[in-house]
Amino acid sequence: MKVSFPVTKTTTPRQKPNPRELVFGTIFSDHMFEMSYSPQKEWHDGKIVPYGPIMLEPSTAVFHYGQEMFEGLKAYKADDGRILLFRPEKNADRINVTNERMCIPTVDPELMVEAIRQVVTVDQDWIPEADDTSLYIRPFIIATDPYLGVRPSKTFKLYIILSPVGPYYKGGLAPTKILVEDKYVRAIIGGTGYAKVGGNYAASLKAQEEAIKKGYSQVLWLDGIERSYVEEIGTSNAFFKIDGEIFTSPLTGTILPGITRDSVLQLLKHWGENVTEKRFTIQEVYEAHASGKLDEVFATGTAAVISPVGELCWKDQVITINNNEIGDISRKLYDEINAIQRGRTTDTFGWVVEV
Repeated sequence: MKVSFPVTKTTTPRQKPNPRELVFGTIFSDHMFEMSYSPQKEWHDGKIVPYGPIMLEPSTAVFHYGQEMFEGLKAYKADDGRILLFRPEKNADRINVTNERMCIPTVDPELMVEAIRQVVTVDQDWIPEADDTSLYIRPFIIATDPYLGVRPSKTFKLYIILSPVGPYYKGGLAPTKILVEDKYVRAIIGGTGYAKVGGNYAASLKAQEEAIKKGYSQVLWLDGIERSYVEEIGTSNAFFKIDGEIFTSPLTGTILPGITRDSVLQLLKHWGENVTEKRFTIQEVYEAHASGKLDEVFATGTAAVISPVGELCWKDQVITINNNEIGDISRKLYDEINAIQRGRTTDTFGWVVEV
Protein backbone atom coordinates (compact mmCIF):
# COMPACT_ATOMS: atom_id res chain seq x y z
CA MET A 1 0.00 0.00 0.00
CA LYS A 2 1.42 3.36 -1.07
CA VAL A 3 0.55 5.85 1.62
CA SER A 4 2.79 8.32 3.39
CA PHE A 5 1.79 9.48 6.84
CA PRO A 6 2.84 13.00 7.91
CA VAL A 7 5.46 13.09 10.64
CA THR A 8 5.81 15.68 13.39
CA LYS A 9 9.20 15.15 15.03
CA THR A 10 9.61 15.63 18.75
CA THR A 11 11.52 18.70 19.91
CA THR A 12 12.51 16.97 23.17
CA PRO A 13 14.07 13.58 22.32
CA ARG A 14 14.21 11.11 25.18
CA GLN A 15 17.39 9.57 26.47
CA LYS A 16 17.71 6.02 25.24
CA PRO A 17 18.07 3.34 27.93
CA ASN A 18 21.05 1.11 28.57
CA PRO A 19 20.27 -1.96 26.42
CA ARG A 20 21.72 -4.22 29.10
CA GLU A 21 19.21 -2.95 31.66
CA LEU A 22 15.99 -3.18 29.68
CA VAL A 23 12.91 -4.60 31.38
CA PHE A 24 9.62 -5.28 29.63
CA GLY A 25 7.18 -2.47 28.87
CA THR A 26 8.49 0.40 31.00
CA ILE A 27 10.24 2.68 28.48
CA PHE A 28 8.72 4.20 25.35
CA SER A 29 10.21 5.73 22.22
CA ASP A 30 9.95 9.30 20.95
CA HIS A 31 6.99 8.94 18.60
CA MET A 32 3.64 7.22 18.16
CA PHE A 33 1.11 6.70 15.39
CA GLU A 34 -2.41 8.13 15.66
CA MET A 35 -5.48 7.74 13.44
CA SER A 36 -9.16 8.66 13.89
CA TYR A 37 -12.44 7.03 12.91
CA SER A 38 -15.83 8.61 12.32
CA PRO A 39 -18.86 7.26 10.43
CA GLN A 40 -18.52 10.07 7.90
CA LYS A 41 -14.80 9.74 7.13
CA GLU A 42 -14.15 6.17 8.35
CA TRP A 43 -10.44 5.72 9.25
CA HIS A 44 -8.66 8.97 8.42
CA ASP A 45 -5.92 11.47 9.31
CA GLY A 46 -3.21 8.92 10.11
CA LYS A 47 -0.09 10.65 11.38
CA ILE A 48 3.10 10.12 13.39
CA VAL A 49 3.45 12.50 16.31
CA PRO A 50 5.59 12.86 19.46
CA TYR A 51 4.79 10.30 22.16
CA GLY A 52 2.73 11.97 24.84
CA PRO A 53 -0.48 12.10 26.90
CA ILE A 54 -3.87 11.44 25.29
CA MET A 55 -6.51 14.06 26.06
CA LEU A 56 -10.02 12.59 26.52
CA GLU A 57 -13.31 13.63 28.11
CA PRO A 58 -14.07 12.00 31.49
CA SER A 59 -17.24 10.63 29.86
CA THR A 60 -15.30 8.85 27.08
CA ALA A 61 -16.86 5.45 26.39
CA VAL A 62 -13.69 3.40 26.80
CA PHE A 63 -13.44 4.38 30.48
CA HIS A 64 -16.95 3.21 31.31
CA TYR A 65 -17.70 0.27 29.04
CA GLY A 66 -14.29 -1.10 28.10
CA GLN A 67 -14.79 -0.97 24.33
CA GLU A 68 -11.21 -1.32 23.18
CA MET A 69 -8.66 -3.75 21.80
CA PHE A 70 -4.89 -4.11 21.50
CA GLU A 71 -2.22 -6.12 19.73
CA GLY A 72 1.46 -6.90 20.20
CA LEU A 73 4.34 -7.68 17.88
CA LYS A 74 8.07 -6.92 17.66
CA ALA A 75 10.72 -5.37 15.43
CA TYR A 76 14.26 -6.76 15.34
CA LYS A 77 17.60 -5.44 14.11
CA ALA A 78 19.35 -7.98 11.91
CA ASP A 79 23.14 -8.37 12.01
CA ASP A 80 23.35 -6.68 8.58
CA GLY A 81 21.36 -3.66 9.80
CA ARG A 82 17.99 -4.56 8.30
CA ILE A 83 14.87 -3.95 10.40
CA LEU A 84 12.61 -7.00 10.46
CA LEU A 85 9.01 -7.64 11.54
CA PHE A 86 7.73 -11.14 12.29
CA ARG A 87 4.44 -12.02 10.55
CA PRO A 88 2.84 -8.55 10.94
CA GLU A 89 0.05 -9.44 8.52
CA LYS A 90 -1.15 -12.05 11.02
CA ASN A 91 -1.38 -9.37 13.71
CA ALA A 92 -3.32 -7.16 11.28
CA ASP A 93 -5.75 -10.01 10.61
CA ARG A 94 -6.15 -10.74 14.32
CA ILE A 95 -6.83 -7.05 14.98
CA ASN A 96 -9.89 -7.31 12.77
CA VAL A 97 -11.08 -10.52 14.44
CA THR A 98 -11.02 -8.66 17.74
CA ASN A 99 -12.60 -5.57 16.17
CA GLU A 100 -15.51 -7.60 14.87
CA ARG A 101 -16.16 -9.04 18.34
CA MET A 102 -15.91 -5.64 20.03
CA CYS A 103 -18.06 -3.66 17.53
CA ILE A 104 -15.01 -1.66 16.41
CA PRO A 105 -14.63 -0.77 12.71
CA THR A 106 -12.15 -2.99 10.92
CA VAL A 107 -8.87 -1.57 9.64
CA ASP A 108 -7.47 -2.37 6.21
CA PRO A 109 -4.70 -4.92 7.02
CA GLU A 110 -2.31 -3.37 4.49
CA LEU A 111 -2.91 0.06 6.01
CA MET A 112 -2.20 -1.31 9.48
CA VAL A 113 1.06 -2.96 8.44
CA GLU A 114 2.13 0.20 6.62
CA ALA A 115 1.43 2.32 9.70
CA ILE A 116 3.56 -0.07 11.76
CA ARG A 117 6.38 0.06 9.22
CA GLN A 118 6.43 3.84 9.09
CA VAL A 119 6.37 4.54 12.83
CA VAL A 120 9.08 1.89 13.37
CA THR A 121 11.15 3.55 10.64
CA VAL A 122 10.88 6.92 12.37
CA ASP A 123 12.05 5.44 15.69
CA GLN A 124 14.40 2.78 14.30
CA ASP A 125 17.26 4.02 16.49
CA TRP A 126 15.25 2.73 19.47
CA ILE A 127 15.58 -0.90 18.34
CA PRO A 128 18.04 -2.63 20.68
CA GLU A 129 20.41 -5.15 19.10
CA ALA A 130 21.23 -7.69 21.83
CA ASP A 131 19.90 -11.21 21.28
CA ASP A 132 17.37 -11.09 24.11
CA THR A 133 16.04 -7.61 23.25
CA SER A 134 13.66 -6.16 20.66
CA LEU A 135 11.33 -3.25 19.98
CA TYR A 136 7.86 -4.16 21.21
CA ILE A 137 5.04 -2.69 19.09
CA ARG A 138 1.66 -2.05 20.70
CA PRO A 139 -1.25 -1.05 18.41
CA PHE A 140 -4.49 -0.32 20.27
CA ILE A 141 -7.94 1.12 19.54
CA ILE A 142 -10.23 2.90 22.00
CA ALA A 143 -13.87 4.03 21.80
CA THR A 144 -14.01 7.82 22.09
CA ASP A 145 -17.68 8.87 22.18
CA PRO A 146 -18.25 11.18 25.18
CA TYR A 147 -21.42 9.35 26.14
CA LEU A 148 -22.84 7.44 29.11
CA GLY A 149 -25.01 4.65 27.78
CA VAL A 150 -24.48 1.05 26.81
CA ARG A 151 -24.10 1.09 23.04
CA PRO A 152 -21.20 0.83 20.62
CA SER A 153 -19.24 4.02 20.17
CA LYS A 154 -19.39 5.76 16.82
CA THR A 155 -15.91 7.29 17.03
CA PHE A 156 -12.53 5.67 17.73
CA LYS A 157 -8.82 6.36 17.96
CA LEU A 158 -6.06 4.01 16.81
CA TYR A 159 -2.60 4.40 18.32
CA ILE A 160 0.68 2.55 17.90
CA ILE A 161 3.34 2.97 20.58
CA LEU A 162 6.84 1.45 20.73
CA SER A 163 8.87 0.12 23.64
CA PRO A 164 12.45 -1.24 23.66
CA VAL A 165 12.30 -4.39 25.77
CA GLY A 166 14.42 -7.08 27.34
CA PRO A 167 13.19 -10.59 28.26
CA TYR A 168 9.57 -10.80 29.45
CA TYR A 169 10.66 -12.95 32.38
CA LYS A 170 13.74 -11.86 34.32
CA GLY A 171 15.19 -15.33 34.04
CA GLY A 172 14.91 -15.36 30.26
CA LEU A 173 14.71 -19.01 29.17
CA ALA A 174 15.00 -20.31 32.73
CA PRO A 175 12.02 -22.61 33.47
CA THR A 176 9.13 -20.94 35.26
CA LYS A 177 6.92 -22.09 38.14
CA ILE A 178 3.21 -22.22 37.27
CA LEU A 179 0.18 -22.47 39.58
CA VAL A 180 -2.83 -24.31 38.14
CA GLU A 181 -5.86 -22.04 38.59
CA ASP A 182 -9.13 -23.81 39.40
CA LYS A 183 -10.97 -21.06 41.31
CA TYR A 184 -11.17 -18.11 38.92
CA VAL A 185 -12.35 -18.18 35.29
CA ARG A 186 -10.69 -16.34 32.43
CA ALA A 187 -13.08 -17.14 29.57
CA ILE A 188 -15.91 -19.36 28.37
CA ILE A 189 -17.20 -20.22 24.90
CA GLY A 190 -19.25 -17.31 23.60
CA GLY A 191 -17.17 -14.76 25.51
CA THR A 192 -14.13 -12.77 24.42
CA GLY A 193 -11.42 -15.32 25.21
CA TYR A 194 -10.28 -15.50 21.58
CA ALA A 195 -10.11 -11.70 21.24
CA LYS A 196 -7.25 -9.50 22.42
CA VAL A 197 -9.09 -7.15 24.77
CA GLY A 198 -8.12 -5.59 28.06
CA GLY A 199 -11.06 -7.14 29.89
CA ASN A 200 -9.56 -10.62 29.48
CA TYR A 201 -6.39 -9.47 31.20
CA ALA A 202 -8.17 -7.48 33.91
CA ALA A 203 -10.13 -10.64 34.77
CA SER A 204 -6.87 -12.55 35.15
CA LEU A 205 -5.12 -10.16 37.53
CA LYS A 206 -6.52 -11.55 40.79
CA ALA A 207 -5.41 -15.08 40.00
CA GLN A 208 -1.96 -13.91 38.92
CA GLU A 209 -1.59 -11.78 42.06
CA GLU A 210 -2.40 -14.75 44.28
CA ALA A 211 -0.02 -16.99 42.32
CA ILE A 212 2.85 -14.53 42.73
CA LYS A 213 2.22 -14.37 46.49
CA LYS A 214 2.70 -18.14 46.55
CA GLY A 215 5.99 -17.91 44.64
CA TYR A 216 4.73 -18.71 41.14
CA SER A 217 5.36 -16.74 37.94
CA GLN A 218 2.01 -17.31 36.26
CA VAL A 219 -1.15 -19.41 36.28
CA LEU A 220 -2.32 -22.26 34.08
CA TRP A 221 -5.96 -21.62 33.23
CA LEU A 222 -8.48 -24.45 33.11
CA ASP A 223 -11.79 -24.36 31.25
CA GLY A 224 -14.53 -22.28 32.82
CA ILE A 225 -17.21 -25.00 32.94
CA GLU A 226 -15.64 -28.16 34.35
CA ARG A 227 -12.43 -26.56 35.66
CA SER A 228 -10.63 -29.56 34.27
CA TYR A 229 -9.41 -29.00 30.70
CA VAL A 230 -6.09 -27.25 30.09
CA GLU A 231 -6.34 -23.92 28.25
CA GLU A 232 -3.66 -21.19 28.53
CA ILE A 233 -0.63 -20.32 30.65
CA GLY A 234 -1.12 -16.72 31.72
CA THR A 235 -1.36 -14.76 28.49
CA SER A 236 0.36 -17.48 26.43
CA ASN A 237 -0.61 -20.68 24.66
CA ALA A 238 0.41 -23.91 26.40
CA PHE A 239 2.17 -26.98 24.96
CA PHE A 240 2.77 -30.36 26.63
CA LYS A 241 5.07 -33.11 25.37
CA ILE A 242 3.73 -36.43 26.67
CA ASP A 243 5.29 -39.74 25.70
CA GLY A 244 6.87 -38.20 22.61
CA GLU A 245 3.65 -36.52 21.39
CA ILE A 246 3.13 -32.74 21.66
CA PHE A 247 -0.32 -31.50 22.67
CA THR A 248 -1.91 -28.05 22.71
CA SER A 249 -5.49 -26.95 23.26
CA PRO A 250 -7.61 -26.36 20.14
CA LEU A 251 -9.00 -22.95 19.15
CA THR A 252 -12.56 -23.37 20.40
CA GLY A 253 -13.20 -19.72 21.26
CA THR A 254 -11.76 -19.50 24.77
CA ILE A 255 -8.06 -19.07 24.03
CA LEU A 256 -6.14 -16.57 21.95
CA PRO A 257 -5.12 -17.76 18.46
CA GLY A 258 -1.46 -16.97 19.10
CA ILE A 259 0.79 -16.09 16.19
CA THR A 260 3.74 -17.72 17.95
CA ARG A 261 1.46 -20.73 18.59
CA ASP A 262 0.75 -21.02 14.88
CA SER A 263 4.45 -20.64 14.08
CA VAL A 264 5.35 -23.38 16.58
CA LEU A 265 2.76 -25.75 15.13
CA GLN A 266 4.10 -25.19 11.62
CA LEU A 267 7.70 -25.73 12.72
CA LEU A 268 6.89 -28.90 14.66
CA LYS A 269 5.05 -30.40 11.70
CA HIS A 270 7.87 -29.33 9.37
CA TRP A 271 10.33 -31.19 11.62
CA GLY A 272 8.16 -34.31 11.57
CA GLU A 273 7.16 -34.10 15.22
CA ASN A 274 3.95 -35.79 16.35
CA VAL A 275 1.79 -32.79 17.30
CA THR A 276 -1.93 -32.77 18.15
CA GLU A 277 -4.50 -30.07 18.87
CA LYS A 278 -7.00 -31.62 21.28
CA ARG A 279 -8.70 -31.07 24.61
CA PHE A 280 -6.96 -32.76 27.55
CA THR A 281 -7.30 -32.47 31.30
CA ILE A 282 -4.91 -31.42 34.02
CA GLN A 283 -5.56 -34.85 35.55
CA GLU A 284 -4.13 -36.44 32.40
CA VAL A 285 -1.05 -34.23 32.70
CA TYR A 286 -0.47 -35.33 36.28
CA GLU A 287 -1.03 -38.98 35.39
CA ALA A 288 1.52 -38.63 32.59
CA HIS A 289 4.01 -37.23 35.09
CA ALA A 290 3.34 -40.07 37.54
CA SER A 291 4.06 -42.61 34.81
CA GLY A 292 7.23 -40.83 33.71
CA LYS A 293 5.78 -39.76 30.36
CA LEU A 294 5.58 -35.96 30.85
CA ASP A 295 8.66 -34.82 28.92
CA GLU A 296 8.22 -31.04 28.55
CA VAL A 297 5.83 -28.16 29.17
CA PHE A 298 6.26 -24.74 27.58
CA ALA A 299 4.29 -21.59 26.78
CA THR A 300 4.39 -19.59 23.55
CA GLY A 301 3.68 -15.91 22.94
CA THR A 302 5.00 -12.71 21.40
CA ALA A 303 6.42 -11.36 24.64
CA ALA A 304 8.53 -14.34 25.74
CA VAL A 305 8.48 -16.35 22.47
CA ILE A 306 9.11 -19.68 24.27
CA SER A 307 8.86 -20.01 28.05
CA PRO A 308 9.74 -23.45 29.48
CA VAL A 309 7.85 -24.63 32.57
CA GLY A 310 9.81 -26.38 35.30
CA GLU A 311 7.14 -26.79 37.96
CA LEU A 312 3.37 -27.14 38.19
CA CYS A 313 1.24 -26.93 41.33
CA TRP A 314 -2.37 -28.17 41.26
CA LYS A 315 -4.40 -28.60 44.46
CA ASP A 316 -1.15 -28.36 46.46
CA GLN A 317 0.39 -31.20 44.43
CA VAL A 318 3.74 -30.01 43.07
CA ILE A 319 5.44 -31.75 40.16
CA THR A 320 8.84 -30.99 38.62
CA ILE A 321 9.12 -31.20 34.85
CA ASN A 322 12.30 -32.29 33.05
CA ASN A 323 14.38 -31.80 36.21
CA ASN A 324 13.49 -28.09 36.07
CA GLU A 325 15.64 -27.74 32.95
CA ILE A 326 14.95 -26.44 29.47
CA GLY A 327 13.70 -29.24 27.23
CA ASP A 328 15.13 -30.11 23.84
CA ILE A 329 11.99 -29.05 21.95
CA SER A 330 11.71 -25.77 23.87
CA ARG A 331 15.32 -24.89 23.14
CA LYS A 332 15.11 -25.91 19.48
CA LEU A 333 11.93 -23.86 18.93
CA TYR A 334 13.35 -20.78 20.63
CA ASP A 335 16.60 -20.95 18.70
CA GLU A 336 14.86 -21.42 15.35
CA ILE A 337 12.23 -18.70 15.82
CA ASN A 338 14.83 -16.29 17.18
CA ALA A 339 17.08 -16.98 14.19
CA ILE A 340 14.23 -16.37 11.74
CA GLN A 341 13.15 -13.18 13.50
CA ARG A 342 16.70 -11.79 13.37
CA GLY A 343 17.43 -12.86 9.78
CA ARG A 344 20.13 -15.36 10.80
CA THR A 345 18.67 -18.34 8.96
CA THR A 346 16.72 -18.98 5.80
CA ASP A 347 13.08 -17.99 6.21
CA THR A 348 11.48 -20.84 4.29
CA PHE A 349 8.01 -19.89 5.56
CA GLY A 350 8.04 -16.28 4.36
CA TRP A 351 7.37 -14.97 7.85
CA VAL A 352 9.78 -12.04 7.99
CA VAL A 353 8.88 -8.61 6.57
CA GLU A 354 11.61 -6.04 6.06
CA VAL A 355 10.80 -2.50 7.14
